[in-house]
Amino acid sequence: MTVYVKGVVFEGVDLDDQNSWKLDAYVQRGGYAALKKIIANKITQDEVIAEMKASGLRGRGGAGFPTGLKWSFMPRSFPGQKYLVCNTDEGEPGTFKDLDIQMYNPHALIEGMIIGAYAMGISVGYNYIHGEVFAAYERFEVALEEARAAGFLGDNILGSDFCFQLHGHHGYGAYICGEETALLESLEGKKGQPRFKPPFPASFGLYGKPTTINNTETFASVPYIIREGGQKFLELGKPNNGGTKLFSVSGHVNRPGNYEIPLGTPFSELLEMCGGMRDGKKLKAVIPGGSSAPVLPADIIMQCTMDYDSISKAGSMLGSGAVIVMDETTCMVKALERLSYFYFEESCGQCTPCREGTGWLYRVVHRIEQGLGRPEDLDLLLSVGGNIAGRTICALGDAAVMPVQGMLKHFRSEFEHHIEHKQCLVSGY
Repeated sequence: MTVYVKGVVFEGVDLDDQNSWKLDAYVQRGGYAALKKIIANKITQDEVIAEMKASGLRGRGGAGFPTGLKWSFMPRSFPGQKYLVCNTDEGEPGTFKDLDIQMYNPHALIEGMIIGAYAMGISVGYNYIHGEVFAAYERFEVALEEARAAGFLGDNILGSDFCFQLHGHHGYGAYICGEETALLESLEGKKGQPRFKPPFPASFGLYGKPTTINNTETFASVPYIIREGGQKFLELGKPNNGGTKLFSVSGHVNRPGNYEIPLGTPFSELLEMCGGMRDGKKLKAVIPGGSSAPVLPADIIMQCTMDYDSISKAGSMLGSGAVIVMDETTCMVKALERLSYFYFEESCGQCTPCREGTGWLYRVVHRIEQGLGRPEDLDLLLSVGGNIAGRTICALGDAAVMPVQGMLKHFRSEFEHHIEHKQCLVSGY
């Protein structure tokens, strides 16, 4: 997949240079300058966290929680071991940005984690990497060795008293392990199932110790913030939506790929960057934040800017930044059938509402798609969804329900046509 980038995370990266991901190239474009700045100027932990808060950086994995605030939760005076974890599981359908960070700019991630460890007084970290992209794991391991050999990682970093050991961990492709506590369970060698919260990872995380977990893109944004200043990063975006964001654009566009753009960029401009709609077809709908985000019809998304607040106001979520574009030939019933099957298959089975409910969602949508639907099925879908959402340990149940709710809210007529006429409203299906 081609990658089109500009801005913070991919600043200066030459995608045509096969060595651009290596340490020498990263240093030449300003890499590890932020870490050197901290060590040379003896910048305090509080000052680093204050800069992060000033940047307005929000978690890029989906939740959008303020990063600086999360870092401040870590009990820095805790006498025992603490952990830092990067969530590079990236199992959300439509999302492929974190893979490219690891493939094209892994040292930005490593430097960001080192700075985070410094700010929170942490000496051990792990990067949990999605199991189906082994090449990214191998590249990350090479980058770690480069950083250690150069003195940026390990004991007495850059001649200081600061020590930080960072390890890659290869997962095995379970979607549920993208949930932070299921990820921790997997890191501990157990079955990847979510934990009850509270306690939260900041107080009881990996091996029962205080732990901070952030997304790959979040960490990769940190070096720029420390090097250039939180205010400059904030001004790249808009209030409450600081900086740039990577959007993984797929579907019916001419140039799918990863686009790093300032938060607050109009969706219409992003669509234009992608070369517009494929084959000159009309835009029908967009899932703006990964498969779990509610779908938005063309007339609504075309009025939106790509940031947390605008997309939320429109009735969806920015989520992971996976933008799935659908043209006028898309059957929304078939699309929902595929999404519902995914969540049914990926439920870990720990919670009864999710284990049983996701199966019912899929089976009802499947029979509508097969021409066997009944008029009462649409209300049944909403009823089943209402008995799942908010009743599970983690958010996978909600993630399964939101696509159903979004489709029925905006495209109910297509489902009614399937039920009444036993065939699709869209020609060609």
